[in-house]
Amino acid sequence: MSFPANAADSIASTCAELVACGSLEMGAHRPGDAREIASLLPADTPVYVNHLPRHSLAESLASLVAVREAGLEPVPHIAARRIANREELETFVRRAVGAAGIRKALVIGGDEAAPRGPYADALALLRDGILQACGLREVGIGGYPEGHPRIPRAVLERAFEQKLEVAAAQGLAPYVLTQFCFAPARILEYCADLSRRAPATPVYVGLTGPTTAGTLLRFAQRCGVSASLRALRAQGMGAVHLVTHTDPSDQLAALARYCVSHANGSGVGVHVFSFGGVRAAAAWMNRYIASRGA
Repeated sequence: MSFPANAADSIASTCAELVACGSLEMGAHRPGDAREIASLLPADTPVYVNHLPRHSLAESLASLVAVREAGLEPVPHIAARRIANREELETFVRRAVGAAGIRKALVIGGDEAAPRGPYADALALLRDGILQACGLREVGIGGYPEGHPRIPRAVLERAFEQKLEVAAAQGLAPYVLTQFCFAPARILEYCADLSRRAPATPVYVGLTGPTTAGTLLRFAQRCGVSASLRALRAQGMGAVHLVTHTDPSDQLAALARYCVSHANGSGVGVHVFSFGGVRAAAAWMNRYIASRGA
């Protein structure tokens, strides 16, 4: 579909703003990446440091500190079901606040079959109050445009409402960061639903960063977003190739068109999942950010 010149300019400008107001994910085990990506991103760009099953929370501290020293905003992932005890959580958050100056965290459930400690899910961790007690100001809540592979939608929606209530009670400003999805239409439907249910809550839409088709498919299986991929496969391989290319620009443009036509929506920016390719993801972001001054 083509747009008039002024509409095309508006879409391009919105794409650039979504990226400039967005964030990037990097690995907990690669603190050396921080300085390199800092040369490509504006100062204070949020950089999320992941919390994978093979790493403890404490192992992410070096990367969080490196992000801060590089002039970016460090944000830890905290996977509730991977935390062994309350002391581990409190020690980590206090050290991350003191050494890396973190001000917010993304709290997720984690994919452990059974909790390693006292937190069965993100809501249980939020209710504990440690984040607020340690001085955090914001909390990120996971959003699932496709739903969750193991949690019924009604349960997921109720938990979302409860997280907002707990955050408000503790004086934490909540925002939503969504899982990536292969179907832009589902992302837009999810954003529209959030605008109705929680209009004051900012939303950052997860995008798949530049990567290979094989890597993308592997992470899709691991992250539970293969439902939309199966639906697209049913439409033929052409659709599969469309969403397994190495550049997320099509999804960004779809989101920009939505934002232009829904000026009162809660979309704020994009979050780029790097899948280990953090330099390529930062370079992709840089191209859009640089275009704002063109």
